[in-house]
Amino acid sequence: MSNPPIKLRTPHSGYHWDGSGRFFEGWYYRVTLPTDGNTFAFMYSIEDPAGDTPIAGGAAQILGPDDTYFIRTFPDVKKFWAWQDILGLGHWGKTNFSKSETAQFLTPEEFDKNIHQGYQATSTLNQGKLFDPSTGHSVKWQYEITPIYGWGNTNAPQQSTAGWLSSLPIFEPGWQILMAHGHATGYIEWQNKRYEFINAPAYSEKNWGRSFPKKWFWFNCNLFENHPTLALTAGGGRRGVLWWEESVAMVGIHYQEKFYEFVPWNAKVSWEISPWGRWQMHAKTHHHEVTLTGITNRPGLPLRAPTQDGLKFVCRDTAYGDLTLTLREKKAGRFQDILNATSQCCGLEVGGGPWDGTWHST
Repeated sequence: MSNPPIKLRTPHSGYHWDGSGRFFEGWYYRVTLPTDGNTFAFMYSIEDPAGDTPIAGGAAQILGPDDTYFIRTFPDVKKFWAWQDILGLGHWGKTNFSKSETAQFLTPEEFDKNIHQGYQATSTLNQGKLFDPSTGHSVKWQYEITPIYGWGNTNAPQQSTAGWLSSLPIFEPGWQILMAHGHATGYIEWQNKRYEFINAPAYSEKNWGRSFPKKWFWFNCNLFENHPTLALTAGGGRRGVLWWEESVAMVGIHYQEKFYEFVPWNAKVSWEISPWGRWQMHAKTHHHEVTLTGITNRPGLPLRAPTQDGLKFVCRDTAYGDLTLTLREKKAGRFQDILNATSQCCGLEVGGGPWDGTWHST
């Protein structure tokens, strides 16, 4: 299986587990169909890979059209595999192989022939088969991915989403956008309906550590009206740093092969996030300024995220948020609009808590 060009490989693409202690790692793959705006989001996770705790095991969650939901768990941690140096992971359930067969990457043809329940994903492939006997629902997917943006300027080394400190085990959790934008070609069979697509916008990211932040929010969109080269990821949370906690947020924009980064060490970042329904952010550096507003009237879908007690329903998502984005650049001493964009396919999320009212930055 091919890998993306070296210049688009991000830090932290490989598996982080060091072989001991409480640990989770989670991966998120998203594809948005430009013909109808439907989104599929695949969320893969492994907890306590040593298998020595009651919450040890893996899961595959899928957010489907109209914020529908599918989940299967994989209790056998020995059937999980991941590459340490580059992006690659998978988990097997029922297969044609003997119990002694080591879980590993298979060619798409071998996977389709031998795996009845499971998934595998790399930087250029997302493939799987799942079946829920309690409902009779099934999901099958296979699509190839062509990365376009990693995380950073296209012709420069790719960056850690949380900066160079994310290379040290002091943040809880680590966060890395693996591919801010790419093209996906293949199919997804969702509950007896087949969706085929060519060059659909694709995205991927990951988290790792001992638990998610105590509280967080998130934006993601790479399907904008009249702006095919535009991709946005933004978010914030209250996270652990060594023995204290801090609230931080960032905005990252890729547009016409240029990266606009707004992070705590180069920008003033502020936010106003409702418990559900409205997300607002503003960020400003010496040279650029961005304003984001996300809105939804949908109820959203509860999703599971890692906690100290395993996967729990602690976050809410929609893939159909209305987003407005305004980017400004300083010219002749004043900030002037250089980009105004809108979308009705923005991923929006809130998680953790308590949410006893609108969360304002301090």
